[in-house]
Amino acid sequence: MNQSAHSPLKNPAYRNLFGAQVTSLVGTGLTTVALALLAYDMAGENAGQVLGTALAIKMIAYVCVAPIAGGFAHLLPRKQTLILLDIVRAGLILTLPFLSTQWQLYGVIFALNVCSACFTPLFQSTIPDLLPNEERYTKALSYSRLAYDLENLLSPTLAALLLSIWSFDSLFLLNGLTFLGSALLVVITVFPKQAIAERESSLWHNISFGIKAYLRTPRLRGLLALHGAVACAGAMVIVNTVIYVRAHLGLGESETAYVMMASGAGSMLVALFLPRLLKTVPDRPMMILGGSLIASALLWGVILPGLGGLLIIWFLLGAGWSLIQTPAARVVTRSTTPSDRAAYFSANFALSHGAWFIGYSLAGWLGANIGLSQTFAILACLAFLMTLWALKLWPTNDPVVIEHSHPAHSHDHPHTHKDPHHHHPHEGWEGPEPHIHEHRHKETRHAHPFVIDAHHVKWPQR
Repeated sequence: MNQSAHSPLKNPAYRNLFGAQVTSLVGTGLTTVALALLAYDMAGENAGQVLGTALAIKMIAYVCVAPIAGGFAHLLPRKQTLILLDIVRAGLILTLPFLSTQWQLYGVIFALNVCSACFTPLFQSTIPDLLPNEERYTKALSYSRLAYDLENLLSPTLAALLLSIWSFDSLFLLNGLTFLGSALLVVITVFPKQAIAERESSLWHNISFGIKAYLRTPRLRGLLALHGAVACAGAMVIVNTVIYVRAHLGLGESETAYVMMASGAGSMLVALFLPRLLKTVPDRPMMILGGSLIASALLWGVILPGLGGLLIIWFLLGAGWSLIQTPAARVVTRSTTPSDRAAYFSANFALSHGAWFIGYSLAGWLGANIGLSQTFAILACLAFLMTLWALKLWPTNDPVVIEHSHPAHSHDHPHTHKDPHHHHPHEGWEGPEPHIHEHRHKETRHAHPFVIDAHHVKWPQR
C-alpha cells in the first residue's frame, strides 16, 4: 500500500490544526528574537537578567496554570476555547511594542504564557480524537517534532532577513497575525464530538485530578523521569552553548549557530525515522535508549572536546531527546480515556516544564560557578539516574488491558447508561443523560484497558 495513504495530512481536520501549529510556531520564533532586542532596549547590558526573569515567569505560568486549565477543559467547548485563546494571545503580543517598563513586560509575558499553558495541552489532547489510528497518530507526533525543530533552526534566519528591512517591533505584529491565522484555521476545522468526563464536580477534585492520575500511573511516572533526562540535555544546549563556543573555544557567532543546529539535526533525523521503528519496537525501550544516549553524550562532554566533538555531542543530545519526546504523547494517550485526556496532557505539560525549570536553573548556576566540565559531569549523572529511575518505575511487562476487581461502592458523577456499570433504577427526578446523582456500583471483576479515572482511583497490584 502507498505510504502516503497512511499520512495524517490526508485528514482535513488534522491538516488544518497542523497548519495552525506551524503558523503559530513561526510567529513565536520571531517573537523570541524580537523579545531579546526589546529587553536590550529596556535594560541595556542587563538584558540577560530581564530575559532570564521572563523565562522563569514563563515556566511558573506553565507549571502552575496548566493543571488548573486541564482540570476544567472537559467543561469547555474545545473549538471555541482554542479560538479565543489564539485571539487573546494575538492581542497580548500586539501590546509588546508599546511597553515602557520591565514590570509591564513581565505582566504581558505571564499572561501570554497562561494562555499557552491552556492552549497547548488542549490542542495536544485533541489530535488523538482526530487520528484514532495509532500509525497515523505516531506520524503526526513525528511531524510535530519536526515542526518544533525546524522552527528552532529557521526562525532566527527568517528574523535576521526581516530585521534587515523592518524594525524589531514589526516582528511582534507578524506574530500577532500568525496567531490570528491559527485561529482562522481552527475556525474552519470540524472537531469530533467531545467525550463526557465522568468526574466529580468539586473544584479541588478537578484541579488535582490530572496530576494525581498521572502520578498514579506507573508508565507515566517513568515518562516523568525521562522528562528529567531531557531537561538535563536541553538545558545544557540552550543555556551553555554560547558559553562553550564563545568563551571556552574562542569561536564566533557562526560556529555558535552551527552547534545549535547540530542538536536540531539530531532531533529531526530521529523524528523522521522513529515512526517506522515504533511499528516493531515498543515505546519503552526506545525511550530508555534516548535517556541512555543523553547520559552518555553528557558524560563525553566532561573532557571538553573541540568543535568537532562538540558538534557530535550536541547531535547525540538532540537524537536522545527526540527518542523520548516524539513518542511521549503516545504514552500519555494510552494512559487515559478520551474524556480525561486534556487533564492528563495538562499534567504532562506542567510536570515536564517543572523538570525544565530545574534543568535551566542547574545548567545556568553550575556553569557559572563551578565550570563546564563539572556541569557536564553532574548533568550526566542526573540523566543516568533519571533513566535508571524510569526503568524501575515503568514495568517491562506493561499491558494495556489488566484484569482487576471493584468493591461495591457509591459515588456521584456525570454519567450515561450506555455501559453496564450504570444500569440502575431511576425515580424520575434525575433528568436527561448525562446526569448527576449518587448511585451504587456492585462488586465486580473484569478486564479492559486500565486507566486512572472516576472508577479506577488506584493502579492494581500485580
